[in-house]
Amino acid sequence: MTHIVVVFLIIILTKQGRFIMKEEFQSKPKSMDSMETQGFSWINFLTAIPSPIFLATSYKTNGQPNACLQSWSTFTGNEREFYCILASVDKSGHLYKTVKETGDLVLNFPSVDIYPKCLKTIENNNFEDDEITKSGLTFEKATSVNAPRIKECFLNLECQYLWEKEHFENSSNVVMCVVIKNVCMEDSYFDEGKKGRYGETGYIYHISRTVNPKEGSTAQNCIGILKKIPLR
Repeated sequence: MTHIVVVFLIIILTKQGRFIMKEEFQSKPKSMDSMETQGFSWINFLTAIPSPIFLATSYKTNGQPNACLQSWSTFTGNEREFYCILASVDKSGHLYKTVKETGDLVLNFPSVDIYPKCLKTIENNNFEDDEITKSGLTFEKATSVNAPRIKECFLNLECQYLWEKEHFENSSNVVMCVVIKNVCMEDSYFDEGKKGRYGETGYIYHISRTVNPKEGSTAQNCIGILKKIPLR
């Protein structure tokens, strides 16, 4: 099969008199042919757009807590309701199955200090496991939904399932929309002068390993934090 890469070059002169060159990619760069993408689009690694990290928790049919580390999601709302759009939920995973069974889940936002424990939930994901406790975290009952909350997370969003849509026909993943019914936040995060929701104690973001499309070289996956910069 002939591999065709279409590249457009755009050169921009900035106000400072410097030239900036941009390139456009309509298909995967040849340098990325041998790169392992683990089922993700090559654009994911080319753009490396960050998204917030959280643990989605629910109850399995055996009553054991389920915890699924999630990213690739966004939040939006209107005057009446606030929603989370989970961009990629695997139909074969515990999260999808439990939410379809109960209709309830909690989105738990960790700070960087407990992130290593959150990663352990990837390993502790057998059906018989209490995936929260086994990973070194603590679960508690949610207030408004039938799902566990993670006590150590500074923000918990209690949610109910609304709808889903396959990425494409017969896709193994779906986009899922949930509506937030209750917000639980640690009070030390109310004031940005104390812990606050940004910086080293606040939200953490998943950053996919970045790729140089010309050379094919990559940087490793990492997590990031938000830093506020005052507007002048």
